[in-house]
Amino acid sequence: MESILPLLKATRDASVVVRRLSDQQRADLLISLAERVLANADTIIAENKKDLDLMDDADPKKDRLLLNEKRIGDLAQSLRDVASLPDPTGEVLLTRSIEQDLALQKVSVPLGVVGVIYESRPNVTIDVASLCLRSGNACVLKGGKEAHFSNTYLVSLIHESLQELGVPAAAVMLLPTGREFVSELLNATQYVDIIIPRGSESLIKFVRQNSLVPTIETGAGVCHTYVEKTGDLDKAAAIVVNAKVSRPSVCNSLDTILVDRTVAAEFLPKLKADFVKWNVEVFADATSFDILQEAQYPYLKKAQPEDFGREYQDYKCSVKVVDGLYDALQHIAAYSSRHSEAIVSKDPVSIETFLNEVDAAAVYANASTRFTDGGVFGLGAEIGISTQKLHARGPFALEKLVTEKWIVKGDGQVRW
Repeated sequence: MESILPLLKATRDASVVVRRLSDQQRADLLISLAERVLANADTIIAENKKDLDLMDDADPKKDRLLLNEKRIGDLAQSLRDVASLPDPTGEVLLTRSIEQDLALQKVSVPLGVVGVIYESRPNVTIDVASLCLRSGNACVLKGGKEAHFSNTYLVSLIHESLQELGVPAAAVMLLPTGREFVSELLNATQYVDIIIPRGSESLIKFVRQNSLVPTIETGAGVCHTYVEKTGDLDKAAAIVVNAKVSRPSVCNSLDTILVDRTVAAEFLPKLKADFVKWNVEVFADATSFDILQEAQYPYLKKAQPEDFGREYQDYKCSVKVVDGLYDALQHIAAYSSRHSEAIVSKDPVSIETFLNEVDAAAVYANASTRFTDGGVFGLGAEIGISTQKLHARGPFALEKLVTEKWIVKGDGQVRW
C-alpha cells in the first residue's frame, strides 16, 4: 500500500453514519460485540498466541500483549459497562437568549474521527473502539506489529457487529503496521480530528513533535510513592509492593520509592521478602544502598542520575531517601511524568499538602497508584491516562470524546 489516505477518507465518511446512530443503537452495538468476543474467545486466544510466540519471554511487554480467558472476560464486561453509560452527546450545556432575542444553545457533539497510535496492548483495540462508537465517533487504529494477529482478529469481530447494524466497517479502521504510514496519519488534518498516542515516552514524544493533527498525550507514567515519617510502615510496604509487582509493565506501576530519612532504616528491610520473591532489581541512592546492603538484599545496584525519572515497566525500581515532605515534593516535581503519585502518612497536614501540591493527574493518600484506571474509576474503559491539562486529564474515557457546538436560532435578525 502506497498511501493510507483512501482508508482515512473511508473512515471520515463512515463517521457520519456513526454520528447518526441513536443512543440505543450505539449501546446495542457494544452489547452485540461483547457477546461476539465471548463466543470467539478460543480463536482470540489462538490468534494472540501467534503474537506471543514472536516475542521474547524476557520482554516485560509480553504481559501487556497477553489475552487469556480472564482478560477476554474483562473486555466483554468493559463493553457492557461502556454500553450502560449515558450518551455524552447531545447534552445541552448552556441555554440563553442573546441580543435581538436570538436563542442560543451550547451542546456536546462527537469529535468525528479519533486516531489512536499504540503499541503491544490488544485490549486497547476493544477499549478505543467501544468508547469511540458509544460517543458517536469513528476511529483509526495504528497498533504495533507485536499485536498484529490479535488486533486483526479483534477488528474483524468489531466489523461483524458494525455490519450487523448497517454501519460501514470503515468506522473502525485498523491501519497497516508499517511505520512509514505514521507520518501520513499525523498530517491527515482533512480526515482525522484528534490523535492520541498511547505507549512509550519515545512514541509520545515523536507524535507530539511531528503531528499537525491536535494531540492528547497518554500513557507515559513515572510514578512515585513517598513514605512519610508518620506513615504506617507495614501498610506502606504492602502499598509499595503492590504498586511495583502486581503489573509492572503498565503505566500506573511504581517506579521510584521516596522514603523519609527518619524511617528509612526501619522501612526498607520490610520490602526484602516480597521484592526477593519477584526478583525486583533496586537502584538505590547512597543511603538506601547501605541500608539494603546491610539487610543483604540480593538484587541491588547503586543508582545513577538517569535511574530517577525513568519509567521501568519491569521488575525494577529506584529508591531515594529524602529529608522530609518538601524534599519529596521537589523530587517529584523534577522527575514526575504527572501521571500518578502517592503518599503514605498519618499526618493530615502532610497528606493535604501532598495532595494539593503535587501536579499529577491522580494523587493518592495511603493507597496504591495501581488504581488509576478508567474502569476502576467507573468510566467503563479508557483510551489511556492523559498527563496533560487541556481538554482531558487522568483516565481519558467516554465523557471526553466530545466537543462543543453553538446553535443559534433566529427569525431574520441581522447585525450591522
